[in-house]
Amino acid sequence: MTRRHLSAAYAAALLLAAEPARGESYPLGTVVFGSLDAAPSSFAANGVKVNLDRHGGSGVVILASGGFGRRFETLVCACGTRIFVARLARYTASASTLAGYQWAGDRGIVALYSGPEAALEALMDGGGIGLLPARFGLRLQGEIWAHPTADTLVNGTLILGSARGDLWSRLAVGYRLWGAFLGPEASLYADRSGYGKANLGLHATDVPLWRYNMRVSAGVQFESGRSAPSPYLSLTFWMNLQ
Repeated sequence: MTRRHLSAAYAAALLLAAEPARGESYPLGTVVFGSLDAAPSSFAANGVKVNLDRHGGSGVVILASGGFGRRFETLVCACGTRIFVARLARYTASASTLAGYQWAGDRGIVALYSGPEAALEALMDGGGIGLLPARFGLRLQGEIWAHPTADTLVNGTLILGSARGDLWSRLAVGYRLWGAFLGPEASLYADRSGYGKANLGLHATDVPLWRYNMRVSAGVQFESGRSAPSPYLSLTFWMNLQ
Protein backbone atom coordinates (compact mmCIF):
# COMPACT_ATOMS: atom_id res chain seq x y z
CA MET A 1 0.00 0.00 0.00
CA THR A 2 2.62 2.51 1.07
CA ARG A 3 6.25 2.31 -0.02
CA ARG A 4 7.17 -0.16 2.69
CA HIS A 5 4.50 -2.55 1.38
CA LEU A 6 5.68 -2.44 -2.23
CA SER A 7 8.27 -5.22 -1.93
CA ALA A 8 5.73 -7.39 -0.13
CA ALA A 9 3.32 -6.93 -3.02
CA TYR A 10 5.96 -8.11 -5.51
CA ALA A 11 6.64 -11.17 -3.35
CA ALA A 12 2.94 -11.94 -3.13
CA ALA A 13 2.59 -11.62 -6.90
CA LEU A 14 5.34 -14.21 -7.39
CA LEU A 15 3.63 -16.53 -4.93
CA LEU A 16 0.31 -16.25 -6.75
CA ALA A 17 1.90 -17.36 -10.01
CA ALA A 18 3.84 -20.25 -8.46
CA GLU A 19 1.29 -23.06 -8.67
CA PRO A 20 -1.89 -23.52 -10.74
CA ALA A 21 -5.11 -23.33 -8.75
CA ARG A 22 -8.67 -22.21 -9.30
CA GLY A 23 -8.47 -18.41 -9.51
CA GLU A 24 -11.32 -17.69 -11.89
CA SER A 25 -13.51 -16.05 -9.23
CA TYR A 26 -11.65 -12.73 -9.36
CA PRO A 27 -12.87 -10.43 -12.19
CA LEU A 28 -9.72 -9.61 -14.16
CA GLY A 29 -11.19 -7.59 -17.03
CA THR A 30 -13.41 -4.52 -17.18
CA VAL A 31 -15.86 -4.71 -14.28
CA VAL A 32 -18.82 -2.68 -13.02
CA PHE A 33 -19.65 -3.05 -9.33
CA GLY A 34 -21.90 -1.79 -6.58
CA SER A 35 -22.17 -2.27 -2.83
CA LEU A 36 -24.45 -1.49 0.08
CA ASP A 37 -23.55 -1.62 3.78
CA ALA A 38 -26.70 -1.51 5.90
CA ALA A 39 -26.20 -0.77 9.61
CA PRO A 40 -26.50 2.21 11.97
CA SER A 41 -23.46 3.42 10.00
CA SER A 42 -24.38 2.79 6.35
CA PHE A 43 -22.73 3.38 2.98
CA ALA A 44 -23.57 2.72 -0.69
CA ALA A 45 -21.09 2.87 -3.58
CA ASN A 46 -20.68 1.96 -7.23
CA GLY A 47 -17.95 2.18 -9.80
CA VAL A 48 -16.02 0.65 -12.66
CA LYS A 49 -12.64 -1.03 -12.99
CA VAL A 50 -11.03 -0.92 -16.45
CA ASN A 51 -8.12 -3.22 -17.27
CA LEU A 52 -6.10 -1.65 -20.09
CA ASP A 53 -4.74 -5.08 -21.00
CA ARG A 54 -7.40 -6.39 -23.37
CA HIS A 55 -6.62 -9.98 -22.32
CA GLY A 56 -7.64 -9.20 -18.74
CA GLY A 57 -4.39 -10.30 -17.09
CA SER A 58 -1.51 -8.42 -15.48
CA GLY A 59 -1.40 -4.78 -16.47
CA VAL A 60 -2.42 -1.19 -15.83
CA VAL A 61 -5.85 -0.72 -14.25
CA ILE A 62 -8.11 2.34 -13.83
CA LEU A 63 -10.51 2.28 -10.87
CA ALA A 64 -13.22 4.95 -10.53
CA SER A 65 -15.86 4.93 -7.80
CA GLY A 66 -18.27 7.11 -5.88
CA GLY A 67 -20.40 6.66 -2.80
CA PHE A 68 -22.73 8.16 -0.21
CA GLY A 69 -23.00 7.34 3.49
CA ARG A 70 -24.57 8.31 6.78
CA ARG A 71 -23.51 7.81 10.36
CA PHE A 72 -24.50 9.15 13.77
CA GLU A 73 -22.11 10.87 16.17
CA THR A 74 -22.32 12.12 19.74
CA LEU A 75 -20.89 15.62 20.32
CA VAL A 76 -20.09 16.82 23.84
CA CYS A 77 -19.68 20.59 24.27
CA ALA A 78 -18.49 22.25 27.49
CA CYS A 79 -19.84 25.80 27.21
CA GLY A 80 -18.87 27.72 30.34
CA THR A 81 -20.31 25.87 33.32
CA ARG A 82 -22.78 23.90 31.22
CA ILE A 83 -22.25 20.70 29.27
CA PHE A 84 -24.32 19.94 26.21
CA VAL A 85 -24.60 16.56 24.51
CA ALA A 86 -25.85 16.54 20.92
CA ARG A 87 -26.62 13.64 18.60
CA LEU A 88 -25.61 14.49 15.03
CA ALA A 89 -26.02 12.77 11.70
CA ARG A 90 -23.02 13.06 9.36
CA TYR A 91 -23.69 12.63 5.63
CA THR A 92 -20.73 12.01 3.32
CA ALA A 93 -20.40 11.93 -0.47
CA SER A 94 -17.05 10.81 -1.85
CA ALA A 95 -15.46 9.99 -5.21
CA SER A 96 -12.06 8.89 -6.49
CA THR A 97 -10.27 8.03 -9.71
CA LEU A 98 -7.27 5.75 -9.25
CA ALA A 99 -4.66 4.23 -11.51
CA GLY A 100 -2.54 1.24 -10.66
CA TYR A 101 -1.23 -2.15 -11.65
CA GLN A 102 -2.47 -5.66 -11.01
CA TRP A 103 -0.29 -8.76 -10.99
CA ALA A 104 -2.39 -11.76 -12.05
CA GLY A 105 -1.49 -15.42 -11.70
CA ASP A 106 -3.20 -18.79 -11.50
CA ARG A 107 -3.52 -18.38 -7.73
CA GLY A 108 -5.17 -14.93 -7.83
CA ILE A 109 -4.10 -11.29 -8.00
CA VAL A 110 -2.32 -8.50 -6.14
CA ALA A 111 -3.22 -4.91 -7.09
CA LEU A 112 -1.97 -1.47 -6.02
CA TYR A 113 -3.68 1.85 -6.90
CA SER A 114 -3.29 5.56 -6.18
CA GLY A 115 -5.01 8.75 -7.29
CA PRO A 116 -7.06 11.80 -6.31
CA GLU A 117 -10.16 11.71 -4.14
CA ALA A 118 -12.77 14.23 -3.03
CA ALA A 119 -15.23 14.30 -0.14
CA LEU A 120 -18.16 16.53 0.81
CA GLU A 121 -19.78 16.28 4.24
CA ALA A 122 -22.79 17.74 6.01
CA LEU A 123 -23.83 17.66 9.67
CA MET A 124 -27.49 17.59 10.65
CA ASP A 125 -29.27 17.87 13.98
CA GLY A 126 -32.79 18.75 15.00
CA GLY A 127 -32.13 22.44 14.38
CA GLY A 128 -30.77 22.38 10.83
CA ILE A 129 -27.95 21.31 8.57
CA GLY A 130 -24.38 22.55 8.19
CA LEU A 131 -22.39 21.95 5.02
CA LEU A 132 -18.65 21.45 5.54
CA PRO A 133 -16.03 22.59 3.01
CA ALA A 134 -15.17 20.14 0.26
CA ARG A 135 -11.94 18.25 0.84
CA PHE A 136 -9.50 16.89 -1.71
CA GLY A 137 -6.62 14.51 -1.24
CA LEU A 138 -4.80 11.37 -2.28
CA ARG A 139 -6.08 7.83 -1.97
CA LEU A 140 -3.90 4.72 -1.80
CA GLN A 141 -5.46 1.30 -2.19
CA GLY A 142 -4.14 -2.25 -2.20
CA GLU A 143 -5.88 -5.59 -2.48
CA ILE A 144 -5.15 -9.28 -2.69
CA TRP A 145 -7.47 -12.02 -3.91
CA ALA A 146 -5.70 -15.36 -3.52
CA HIS A 147 -6.51 -19.05 -3.69
CA PRO A 148 -3.90 -20.90 -1.58
CA THR A 149 -5.64 -24.10 -2.72
CA ALA A 150 -8.33 -24.71 -5.31
CA ASP A 151 -11.10 -24.56 -2.70
CA THR A 152 -9.88 -21.77 -0.39
CA LEU A 153 -9.97 -17.98 -0.65
CA VAL A 154 -8.02 -15.20 1.07
CA ASN A 155 -9.27 -11.68 0.31
CA GLY A 156 -7.78 -8.51 1.79
CA THR A 157 -8.19 -4.78 1.09
CA LEU A 158 -6.51 -1.71 2.57
CA ILE A 159 -7.51 1.89 1.70
CA LEU A 160 -5.89 5.08 3.00
CA GLY A 161 -7.31 8.52 2.15
CA SER A 162 -5.97 11.97 2.99
CA ALA A 163 -9.14 13.95 2.16
CA ARG A 164 -10.84 12.76 5.35
CA GLY A 165 -7.79 11.25 7.02
CA ASP A 166 -9.43 7.84 6.96
CA LEU A 167 -8.45 4.18 6.85
CA TRP A 168 -10.53 1.16 5.87
CA SER A 169 -9.38 -2.44 5.85
CA ARG A 170 -11.02 -5.82 5.41
CA LEU A 171 -9.76 -9.39 5.65
CA ALA A 172 -11.77 -12.49 4.79
CA VAL A 173 -11.03 -16.18 4.35
CA GLY A 174 -13.34 -18.76 2.84
CA TYR A 175 -13.80 -22.37 1.82
CA ARG A 176 -15.70 -23.40 -1.29
CA LEU A 177 -19.14 -24.82 -0.47
CA TRP A 178 -22.23 -24.96 -2.69
CA GLY A 179 -20.50 -23.01 -5.47
CA ALA A 180 -19.34 -20.08 -3.30
CA PHE A 181 -16.66 -19.30 -0.72
CA LEU A 182 -17.98 -19.24 2.85
CA GLY A 183 -16.09 -18.08 5.93
CA PRO A 184 -15.35 -15.34 8.49
CA GLU A 185 -14.57 -11.69 7.79
CA ALA A 186 -13.38 -8.68 9.77
CA SER A 187 -13.17 -5.00 8.81
CA LEU A 188 -12.01 -1.80 10.48
CA TYR A 189 -12.65 1.89 9.76
CA ALA A 190 -11.26 5.01 11.45
CA ASP A 191 -10.80 8.69 10.53
CA ARG A 192 -9.27 11.86 11.91
CA SER A 193 -12.48 12.91 13.68
CA GLY A 194 -11.90 10.15 16.23
CA TYR A 195 -14.75 8.05 14.88
CA GLY A 196 -14.19 4.33 14.40
CA LYS A 197 -16.07 1.11 13.77
CA ALA A 198 -15.27 -2.58 13.45
CA ASN A 199 -17.28 -5.36 11.84
CA LEU A 200 -17.06 -9.08 12.62
CA GLY A 201 -19.16 -11.52 10.65
CA LEU A 202 -19.55 -14.23 8.04
CA HIS A 203 -19.54 -13.92 4.27
CA ALA A 204 -20.52 -15.85 1.15
CA THR A 205 -18.39 -14.67 -1.79
CA ASP A 206 -18.69 -15.39 -5.51
CA VAL A 207 -22.37 -16.31 -5.36
CA PRO A 208 -23.66 -16.47 -8.98
CA LEU A 209 -26.76 -14.39 -9.71
CA TRP A 210 -27.75 -14.19 -13.39
CA ARG A 211 -24.97 -12.19 -15.10
CA TYR A 212 -23.58 -11.01 -11.77
CA ASN A 213 -21.46 -12.36 -8.96
CA MET A 214 -22.35 -11.40 -5.41
CA ARG A 215 -20.92 -11.25 -1.92
CA VAL A 216 -23.26 -11.33 1.09
CA SER A 217 -21.94 -10.51 4.56
CA ALA A 218 -23.66 -10.30 7.94
CA GLY A 219 -22.52 -9.93 11.52
CA VAL A 220 -22.11 -7.41 14.32
CA GLN A 221 -20.79 -3.85 14.16
CA PHE A 222 -18.95 -2.15 17.03
CA GLU A 223 -19.11 1.63 16.67
CA SER A 224 -17.62 4.48 18.68
CA GLY A 225 -20.30 6.34 20.62
CA ARG A 226 -22.46 3.22 21.00
CA SER A 227 -22.46 1.13 24.15
CA ALA A 228 -23.75 -2.03 22.45
CA PRO A 229 -22.96 -3.71 19.11
CA SER A 230 -25.43 -3.55 16.23
CA PRO A 231 -26.18 -5.96 13.37
CA TYR A 232 -24.94 -5.23 9.85
CA LEU A 233 -25.68 -6.57 6.39
CA SER A 234 -23.45 -5.97 3.37
CA LEU A 235 -24.16 -6.74 -0.30
CA THR A 236 -21.66 -6.42 -3.16
CA PHE A 237 -22.37 -7.13 -6.84
CA TRP A 238 -20.00 -7.16 -9.80
CA MET A 239 -20.23 -8.01 -13.48
CA ASN A 240 -17.34 -8.66 -15.85
CA LEU A 241 -17.90 -6.84 -19.16
CA GLN A 242 -15.11 -8.63 -21.03
